[in-house]
Amino acid sequence: MLTISISSTALFDLSESERVYREEGLEAYRNYQIAAEDEVLEPGEGLALVKKILNINTFFKEPRVEVILLSRNSADTGLRVFNSIAAHNLGITRAAFCSGKSPYRYTAAFGSDLFLSTNSDDVRGALEQGVPSATLVSRLGEGSVGADESLNIAFDGDAVLFSDEAEKVFQKRGLKAFSEHESDRASEALGRGPFKSFLEALHTLQKEFPEGESPIRTALVTARSAPAHERIIRTLRYWDIRLDESLFLGGMDKTEFLKNFGADIFFDDLQSNCDRASDYLLSGHVPHGVSND
Repeated sequence: MLTISISSTALFDLSESERVYREEGLEAYRNYQIAAEDEVLEPGEGLALVKKILNINTFFKEPRVEVILLSRNSADTGLRVFNSIAAHNLGITRAAFCSGKSPYRYTAAFGSDLFLSTNSDDVRGALEQGVPSATLVSRLGEGSVGADESLNIAFDGDAVLFSDEAEKVFQKRGLKAFSEHESDRASEALGRGPFKSFLEALHTLQKEFPEGESPIRTALVTARSAPAHERIIRTLRYWDIRLDESLFLGGMDKTEFLKNFGADIFFDDLQSNCDRASDYLLSGHVPHGVSND
């Protein structure tokens, strides 16, 4: 089972509810949510993506993908969230309502392969527990996904799929030293990054389909170029993981390439890359590695 955990603020637009809490306090917030519990919440940044993720189950006889809700609401105020889940016809049945405390503590207990949230502190906490996690970034209001049926997921390389070992060399000693470092170690596999296990989980599902027929497509979109490409290719081969597309851009802006790939979501450790792409697609900032220290 591929298990995705998502915060209620990523799934629905709770901006008005949060305003009430901020300006009027907890009791006013509780009364507001109870009074409005039959009013369906508008989609948040992650709702369209969640629908596309759950659609993967239609390709199997038994469900193979599950989405779990994690929320700072109490069960009492969270009833509106569950009512909205039903109204949007989302097949979400498991949830954790934490009454104001951070819900990321339950990501590992639920066996989450991925945690998505709008709260960067929660994301960092989940990453520290070893759960692939990202802060959703979108300037579209409601997150947008591609019109095609396939789920298209794009990843940066260093500090996302792979360790930040090479990125440290680049930031400390520059491009020439980075290229030499990677060429000298082309036959040595890179260390795992925080999203390796999520890529493995996706790959496990992909292998159940004949080649070219999987409803899941993955891409590596990296600033690397030759000669630093070889170590990436050999690492993926060593891991026995296949990516559908690999783009070595040599520092070019990634946005247009992500649009052409039809990415439904893109994961990167650099906030600037996520911000640039967020006018067109949903991005997930991964606050990991030397760039986020």
